[in-house]
Amino acid sequence: MPVSPLTRIARRRIPLAALAAGLVSLVALGIGVAPASAADTDAISGGPSDDRTRLSYQLQPGQQVADDYVVRNTGTTPQQITLFATDAFTTQDGDYALLDTAKKPTGVGTWVTFEGSHPAEKLTLAPGEQRTVPFTIVVPANAGPGDHPGGIVVSSQKGDGQILVDRRVATRLYVRVPGDLQARLTIASLGADYHSEWNPFTGSTTVAFTVTNSGNVALGAHLLVGANTFFGIGAGATVRKELAELLPGSTRTLSVVVPGVPQTGYLAPYVKLQPTVEKEALNPGPLAAVERDTVVVAVPWWLLILLLLVAAFFLARRLRRRTDGKRAAEWVAFTEAEALRKAREERDAETASSVSTGPGVDRAGR
Repeated sequence: MPVSPLTRIARRRIPLAALAAGLVSLVALGIGVAPASAADTDAISGGPSDDRTRLSYQLQPGQQVADDYVVRNTGTTPQQITLFATDAFTTQDGDYALLDTAKKPTGVGTWVTFEGSHPAEKLTLAPGEQRTVPFTIVVPANAGPGDHPGGIVVSSQKGDGQILVDRRVATRLYVRVPGDLQARLTIASLGADYHSEWNPFTGSTTVAFTVTNSGNVALGAHLLVGANTFFGIGAGATVRKELAELLPGSTRTLSVVVPGVPQTGYLAPYVKLQPTVEKEALNPGPLAAVERDTVVVAVPWWLLILLLLVAAFFLARRLRRRTDGKRAAEWVAFTEAEALRKAREERDAETASSVSTGPGVDRAGR
């Protein structure tokens, strides 16, 4: 993605020696072009002489190329400006960044010279003045294949008492050396955690992973993050994200929340990655997609509770049946015993009656 017109990053550095003297160093760093404002008397800008937003070249080892860079004083006061080149890197947040002014480059920043052979060019510009500065890139004979990223920086430093202000704006610089180009991104350290909610259909899954540019070509990516359940059926929403350009050797750790994931028991969170190149970047050839997945348990509490309720219902019903059967058997036994007892009493009564009256004997003794 082309760099925005200006991204300013303010830092405050307090070295130990300066701290004792009460000094504070304030650095303002930008990548792109710094627009002037009514209150910004020290505004500066820089960029190619045409409408390019980046400087991209394809050069063989030992080859060189000449180009121009335009520096402008867009403020209202005279400016002492330094023009130089340095190396680039990817920050942990995925931003394209350049080395600090005081740090010496070791890569493409050492390939650039100004006005013939100078590693830096110092200019004095009046308000509204601009200057076109020729520069040359010479690729070392032992340069390896792939992208070599950096930037051309316009720096204006001013000191006022205890404060040093360093204003920096820059343009991205890419030098591609042909050869064995490896356009490759990898996914590692993939893990996931399920977060349940009271509604069994509105949980979420946090998918964490690391993307590494293990090749030698600067690449971005389209990311697709989601989760599947049994038989590959999708569970929850699918999250789409754009991964900012990663420079060769850079790593980016991401954490993506997939919403609307139900408690299905088994989940297979996945990450699909399709590498991309910036609009103005050189084409590195075919780009292979990458996919990784993992397994996580989404405990179906609603189902467990339902099963427990059903089991409790049938257990209670079975116990009730056993209790009712036992009571019924006891009642049958009781009624049978009562019936036998009554029958025995009646039989005993009849027997007693027969013995007391005796057959063939009347009351007169006849």
